[in-house]
Amino acid sequence: MTIESLANAELAVMELLWEGDRLTARQIRDELYPGGDRSANGTVQRLLQRLETKGFVERDRELPVHLFSALVGREAYAGAQLKSLAEQLTGGSLAPAITHLIDAKQLTREEIKRLRKILDGEAS
Repeated sequence: MTIESLANAELAVMELLWEGDRLTARQIRDELYPGGDRSANGTVQRLLQRLETKGFVERDRELPVHLFSALVGREAYAGAQLKSLAEQLTGGSLAPAITHLIDAKQLTREEIKRLRKILDGEAS
């Protein structure tokens, strides 16, 4: 399955769902547009509909108030975006990006240990 890129507003909704698990449209609206007017309701509904159509969000219709949850995880989305970026910039290789992050000291020791395990075939 191809994971497409999200617009910034869609990504903001996904960030809330990744943090909050299952949320109502009202909870999402209150987080994104504190004190927002009625137009914010429509905006959030349209964002959720787009995310549902794209396969990123699932709507639970069992309760009177629908609950939304993420179908695509944060790591899966980030991985797909990194792969796409690598294809655009470096012919598909992630090595330059990883090398840059290590050289720029933007990875923690724990992240470096995890990468070593993955490279050594000890972790998935």
